[in-house]
Amino acid sequence: MTDLPTFLAANPDSILIDITGTQGSTPRETGAYMLVSPTALWGTIGGGQFEFMAIANAREMLGGTGGTAAMDIPLGPEIGQCCGGRTQLRFRPLTQTVKDELEAKLAGEIERLPEVYLFGAGHVGRALAAALAPLPLSVTIVETRQEELANLPAETKTRLVPMPEALVKDISAGGAVVILTHDHALDFLIAREALDRSDLAYTGMIGSATKRATFASWLSREGGGERGWIERLTLPIGGAAVRDKRPEVIAAMTAAEILTALDAYRMRSSS
Repeated sequence: MTDLPTFLAANPDSILIDITGTQGSTPRETGAYMLVSPTALWGTIGGGQFEFMAIANAREMLGGTGGTAAMDIPLGPEIGQCCGGRTQLRFRPLTQTVKDELEAKLAGEIERLPEVYLFGAGHVGRALAAALAPLPLSVTIVETRQEELANLPAETKTRLVPMPEALVKDISAGGAVVILTHDHALDFLIAREALDRSDLAYTGMIGSATKRATFASWLSREGGGERGWIERLTLPIGGAAVRDKRPEVIAAMTAAEILTALDAYRMRSSS
């Protein structure tokens, strides 16, 4: 999807649609929003007939042929949807005040994105970076090898450091660590720092059952047995449901693991 500044520059004559309330089962939550211009869209409020109705209303406003500043839409058979709930929408022309509000909201969302640190930019690291790129996450790839960082997309956030394990302490609470380096000793150092923290949502490592057994023994010698470190380590990443070792497949399965762990952490933190 086009980034917001690019869309705003190309479509200054737009309507901001935001969800102001929901009841029952709905495709998106209160606070979700989208932009509608005469010829383009940015974002989504849930799709389906309900969104088509909202887009049509916005374009009537833009064209001066009608439209309303608010809609209350039942998501049932009468519009060809089966969610069963209701959604209230607000429609506002993109004045400078509304634009400033939108940009501040987006900046706040970006600031609150969960941090995911990928330690290692080899085959799986690159595939996982690509899999995570479109998701609502702040992804950083950490490497000790300059040449590996050269193979990543230009927009990828990267850190080139001699001691990757030293960065673990800087990851925000609720973040995720995925360890994919070329060096097992370095893997262990990074994992020890991550598992020593109790406020990370996910710590995963590429490897095998044999590597897990070796690492469990090492952790026991380090005193991690009493602290439950091995129980908090996902090794190998990607699970066993799909027996396919291609980097892109491992990346897809790992992305699902990370999202699940991040959501579970949010639920625990809010309860």
